[in-house]
Amino acid sequence: MKRFICAFLFLLTGGSILSGCKKFLNVTPIDNLSGNNYWQNKKDVESFTLGIYNQFRENTLSTPYFATTGDMRCAPINMTSGLGRPYISQISNNDLKSILSSSNAYLPYFRYERLTMWNGWYKMIQSANILYVQADKVVSLSAADRKQYRAEAVFLRNLAYLFLVRQFGDVPYYTDAYHQDAIPRTPMVKVLNNCIADLMAVKNDLPWTYEDPSLVGIRAMRGGADVLLMHLNMWAAGFDEPNKRNYYTAVNELGADIMSSNDYGLLPLNRTKEIFKGRTRESLFEVLRSLNYGEYSTGDYLYNTFTDMVLHYPHKPIKSITKSYVYYDTKFMLKIYPLSSVDKRLQVWFDPATMYNTDGSWELLKFVNIFAAEGEDVLPDDNLMVFRLPDAILLRAEAQAELGDDAGARASVNLVRARAEATPIIESGKDLKDAIYYERCRELMGEGHYFYDLVRTKKILDKEYCYRVMPIENFKAGAWTWPMDASAMNNNPYMVLNNYWR
Repeated sequence: MKRFICAFLFLLTGGSILSGCKKFLNVTPIDNLSGNNYWQNKKDVESFTLGIYNQFRENTLSTPYFATTGDMRCAPINMTSGLGRPYISQISNNDLKSILSSSNAYLPYFRYERLTMWNGWYKMIQSANILYVQADKVVSLSAADRKQYRAEAVFLRNLAYLFLVRQFGDVPYYTDAYHQDAIPRTPMVKVLNNCIADLMAVKNDLPWTYEDPSLVGIRAMRGGADVLLMHLNMWAAGFDEPNKRNYYTAVNELGADIMSSNDYGLLPLNRTKEIFKGRTRESLFEVLRSLNYGEYSTGDYLYNTFTDMVLHYPHKPIKSITKSYVYYDTKFMLKIYPLSSVDKRLQVWFDPATMYNTDGSWELLKFVNIFAAEGEDVLPDDNLMVFRLPDAILLRAEAQAELGDDAGARASVNLVRARAEATPIIESGKDLKDAIYYERCRELMGEGHYFYDLVRTKKILDKEYCYRVMPIENFKAGAWTWPMDASAMNNNPYMVLNNYWR
């Protein structure tokens, strides 16, 4: 009975008290506990669904997830001298063992050990699987509501699987609601193809957007499903060479679907604060962050975004914080923003006087927004962007270029550049592909995509693109994955850990 109660409370609270429960492969049926007292009406379904979104929020904000796994790893990022932040260099050099060492003084603050554990993602998956089954049994739900909740369940479980495979490679895959059998890790490409088929079947059951503006970008939308499918396909294309053209074709079509909708659009760059505050026509999926949730008063999530790394006074209210913790390599900055650049992002997202500096005066101002109160060392009150419209447009451009449609690729990428009032690109062939890659570096800086783009394109192996090159033998051995905590082997004789990190 104890495990039944524990599973039930997780699903109602978003998992904050689940520590005593068994691991994800021993899922407790919630209806064994609740009987006729749950799954009776839309309120029950809604509260259960919100718990899954809250679990995603916990997974990505209880550690500096995006900054560590996406922005800093193998990146041209350096620690500002004199600030004593060795974890910055350790992450950028892919020295994950050092940041996970018990001697790392910052381990209690950033909880890096959680990045070696996949149970939070499987909490999402098990809950989404249950929602998919149970929502269909609530007779008081309209047919339209039933289809939408089930589509949300599919979106959320495949979102979790994308994050899992990008972090660990091969992972156990299941979609049945009450899975209890120990299973081995499924090959990553098979997981990706299962996810693609799963989400394609229901994505059109999601709304393009919501009449309630508070839900825009926060809840699953058709555009969010499309861009999730684009990422699933692009990741598969990077590891399934014989079939990559099929994946690129799918990405092109999914991108066209998003770009055909009048519900989405690029905002003028001078509305950057609105974009990253969230819930605009540019948002496809994001994580809600708000002072109203008490994140700053409790200390939770306080320093767990890239924002904390790249701002200083007066954009942080403490006058003694005069340097950003990190700065980008000058060579890289000159590569993406040459001195002759015509690009409004130079003026809106940076201080042109300091953007090439290496003394800590550098800042990334795209995230500057609202503070709690004068004199508090807190972060801007922005939402955490997961998928934004420029991401989808540039993925489509990349796929078009890979398919040989240079004119289409240029048209797509120039939509993003036009918003930035930047000079249109005119390149073709390899030069065009490079231009699209560097456009993603420019537009999506600090949004958790850099490392994943390096890995899926294999640019991480090439010193022309990667400033922290990964040797090919290390890549093949799994150096691009994360170490796995040994708890993954609990009660599962089929489980093996990632070889490189053993």
